[in-house]
Amino acid sequence: MLNSTSLIAEARTKLEGYLLKKGLRRSSERFAILEEVYSRDDHFDAEELYQAMHQRSFAVSRATVYNTLEVLVDCHLVRKNQFGDEDNTKSRFEKSLGRQQHAHLICVNCHRVMEFCDPRLQLIKNTVGNMLQFHVESHSLVFYGECSDAACVARTKAAAEHANLQEGKTA
Repeated sequence: MLNSTSLIAEARTKLEGYLLKKGLRRSSERFAILEEVYSRDDHFDAEELYQAMHQRSFAVSRATVYNTLEVLVDCHLVRKNQFGDEDNTKSRFEKSLGRQQHAHLICVNCHRVMEFCDPRLQLIKNTVGNMLQFHVESHSLVFYGECSDAACVARTKAAAEHANLQEGKTA
């Protein structure tokens, strides 16, 4: 596994080559966004990335963030996920270089995203690909349920109690 510094350097090199190949500008904003993405270990949406850039006092427009994320997805430096949140149109992103393929667990209450790897997933992918004579390039597996995080459980109970109180007022 590469360390953070060499991973960012490899990502920068890959982005530079992609931009040259596609005839796109090699702007400082694109590379700053790449570095912000590769400094994170979470799943984020474009707005969270935009806010993080501004907290770092890096003036970049929302349009630049959105457009750069699409470039990073196209050159396989970032993975785009649709987790079926309440807002089904919201994409969540994660860095992809140097990361093994994994699956996700999503809490339906707090929306926390957890990752897990299981070698049996690779076996299933290979078996299905061979059986159907299909070259599987990637896969996505998401489990939805309730996490056992104490803060999430307390928040869920409080929301249920609040809903019950509201029902009592309208009844």
